[in-house]
Amino acid sequence: MLIAQITDIHLGFEQDNPDEFNRQRLDATLRALCELTPRPDLLLATGDLVDAGDDSVSYARLRDALAAMPFPTYLAVGNHDGRTAFAEIFPDVPRPDGFIQYAIEDHDLRILVLDTFEEGRHGGNYCETRAAWLRERLAEQPGRPTLIVLHHPPIDSGLSWMTENPDAIWVDRLHSVIAGQTNVVAMIAGHLHRPITTSWAGTTLAICPSTAPQVALDLDEIDPESPDDRPMIVADPPYYAIHVWNGRTLVTHFDTAEDHNVIARYGPNLQPLVRKLMAEKIPSPQRGEG
Repeated sequence: MLIAQITDIHLGFEQDNPDEFNRQRLDATLRALCELTPRPDLLLATGDLVDAGDDSVSYARLRDALAAMPFPTYLAVGNHDGRTAFAEIFPDVPRPDGFIQYAIEDHDLRILVLDTFEEGRHGGNYCETRAAWLRERLAEQPGRPTLIVLHHPPIDSGLSWMTENPDAIWVDRLHSVIAGQTNVVAMIAGHLHRPITTSWAGTTLAICPSTAPQVALDLDEIDPESPDDRPMIVADPPYYAIHVWNGRTLVTHFDTAEDHNVIARYGPNLQPLVRKLMAEKIPSPQRGEG
């Protein structure tokens, strides 16, 4: 099973420009996903879908951009989103208790999409109502492998101006739900505009970079009272993730939606190497056997 992920699209950064920079980056990313062989089984867009949460025009443009995708797309919300405008354009996305949370049940790997949006807060939130929903969903099928999808990574990433407080109440609440769950195989998120992998609450957390411009890698502390001219946003290419569920583990790959300079192709000159590597995958007898 192949799961594509895009995140932090930020459509409407230039509200009056339907051909804005972020739309061009999104379209390039969607083209790259459609050209993959094999194609993904589904696409997850994990929040900050638009730049201003009350902008239904940008949500409509997102809907139109995704309409031609040859596989289903599922949406999550982030801190730049807004539930009212989102629901106006995407009325069929479930909203239990008013939160955009739902299960994707169509594959061997179950996917639970969470809502970590909190009005006016950059770092997100996860209240007890949302946590109760997640507990119930995980308890429904305790033996089924499950992927958790959310916008906000509940970690201290080291990016001092973007990262969450690991002692935030919502982080502790979510940790109490996830920790010890044997059916949670991984978590995926966005928000930080950088490729990051770590472990959290006993599982893997993979953070996808954005289709919009990326955050500069800077692990130095930042002083809110002393601007120091450091790079903060960089125009690196738009990224996406491909998560491979092989029936045992989730394996994550990151790539960019740009042309790559190919320096080797699979021709007769590389066939001996490929044959050798494939032969090594055949299990050999253990010592003492045969």
